[in-house]
Amino acid sequence: MTLKNYLAYSFLVVSFLSSASLFAESFEVSQKDKKFSVKSIEIKAGDSIKFINEDEFFHNVFSLSDTKFFDLGSFPKGEFREVKFESPGVVEVECAIHPDMFMKVHVK
Repeated sequence: MTLKNYLAYSFLVVSFLSSASLFAESFEVSQKDKKFSVKSIEIKAGDSIKFINEDEFFHNVFSLSDTKFFDLGSFPKGEFREVKFESPGVVEVECAIHPDMFMKVHVK
């Protein structure tokens, strides 16, 4: 491969990866009354979710799923934490403080 072909190929790869992120969306899921605002949500790989606390007490949103492992730590009312979902699969999301809080993220 010549240097010229290599540079053209590199440009195409970078352009493709950049354009894919341009189409990523951000979704919002709130925590209110010790529940997530949705029980299930479908998103695309590359999308993100803002978990917004609307309760008077702290929440600690986390997932132990192989598709996406995360722990957002405890955060109070009015604050949010955002998670980007890069890989397809199902992600089970819970709250470490309120064991009845559960939702699924279906990443396509």
